[in-house]
Amino acid sequence: QRLCDAGHTVLLETSGSLCIAAVDPRVHRILDIKTPSSGEVDANLLSNLALLTPRDEVKFVIGSRTDYDWSVDFVRRHDLVAKASVLFGVVFEALPLADLAAWIVADRLRVRLQVQMHKVIWDPERTGV
Repeated sequence: QRLCDAGHTVLLETSGSLCIAAVDPRVHRILDIKTPSSGEVDANLLSNLALLTPRDEVKFVIGSRTDYDWSVDFVRRHDLVAKASVLFGVVFEALPLADLAAWIVADRLRVRLQVQMHKVIWDPERTGV
């Protein structure tokens, strides 16, 4: 709250397993929806979806075609593109970024492709990232 009061842009990234209702409404919330390959789908707190605003983002980290299909269904079922920005990214080294990009284009999804730039630019093994 104090950072927002001081005029700063504040972003909060959360796993989505805790309620975001108490977060200052000026904060840009990035809600990570867990996909099936994460083994944490049951941790998604669906009541958070009703709290989303256009300044928020909903992120899916996708590790397989199954995750992708599940995510597309989730986005459509909850009409997420009408509520917030939706981002699809890959589990690094589990799914080629080009495959995810091709699926998004083929399905004409209104989502953004999220790229973990630090993993593309620098060797994760060398940097320990």
